[in-house]
Amino acid sequence: MLKIHPIRTGFVQVRQPQREARNEGFRRVTDMLFDEQWTEWLPIYTWLIEHEEGLILVDTGETARVHERGYHPAWHPFYRRASRFSVHPDEEIGPQLRALGVAPRDVGQVVLTHLHTDHAGGLAHLTHGRCWVSQGEWRRALGLGGRLQGYLPHRWPKWWQPEFIRFEKRTLGRFEQSMPLTRRGDVLIVPTPGHTPHHVSVVVTGSLSFFLAGDTSYNQELLIERKVDGVSPSEDVSRAAMERILQLAQERPLVYLPSHDSHSAERLQQEAQMQVEPQGQYSHPICV
Repeated sequence: MLKIHPIRTGFVQVRQPQREARNEGFRRVTDMLFDEQWTEWLPIYTWLIEHEEGLILVDTGETARVHERGYHPAWHPFYRRASRFSVHPDEEIGPQLRALGVAPRDVGQVVLTHLHTDHAGGLAHLTHGRCWVSQGEWRRALGLGGRLQGYLPHRWPKWWQPEFIRFEKRTLGRFEQSMPLTRRGDVLIVPTPGHTPHHVSVVVTGSLSFFLAGDTSYNQELLIERKVDGVSPSEDVSRAAMERILQLAQERPLVYLPSHDSHSAERLQQEAQMQVEPQGQYSHPICV
């Protein structure tokens, strides 16, 4: 039997223009640093897929070490001005898995939607199994360029050796490529570039499908309204990924589960799908 467990690994606050960009070009960056308005505390969700072929974890969440002096580079303007974290040790992915009766070493596969710290911070708990990441994302995160873009590769476990995602010409709706994680082909990685250029998402298919979206948008309403966040390097690329997700929701019942949406766990529990109007307009979620 297939089941998806939402696991909240603490909370994060960002400036409102990071969640929803208000300007274009360089103004998007300055808005994220200097705007007065903060979001509410946003959840940091990871997702455990309980599948008959094994356990699959999507993202590893954040670590309580974010509160240690020096964990974030003091010189970096984003960490100094634009983010706040609240993560307790018992909220990290390891203790959370054990609370579900799952030993972290029993997780067979881990998929990282991207390598920002609130998605890769819990890697130290996952010492076994295969860990999938986009090769482009990996390369982008390394070196000085990665540090400037807010990645923390020096915080990754020294022993960590990811495997690179290998997309196939296997279509899912308007997604022309995917990579199956199960022999049945019912759990797939799809490319969703936008928030980062090599961002990916995971789709669990069935009579009702689930889209584990990482940061393709900060919540479902922003997806429906096609509003890009302040982090995405290319607004056009980000909107193109949004359109592919919305098209998939038009073709099949789909529950959309981004990592920082306060209503994601509720939608999962209620199996609340996006409803597509005949005219192609998207309404707010309904329960099926």
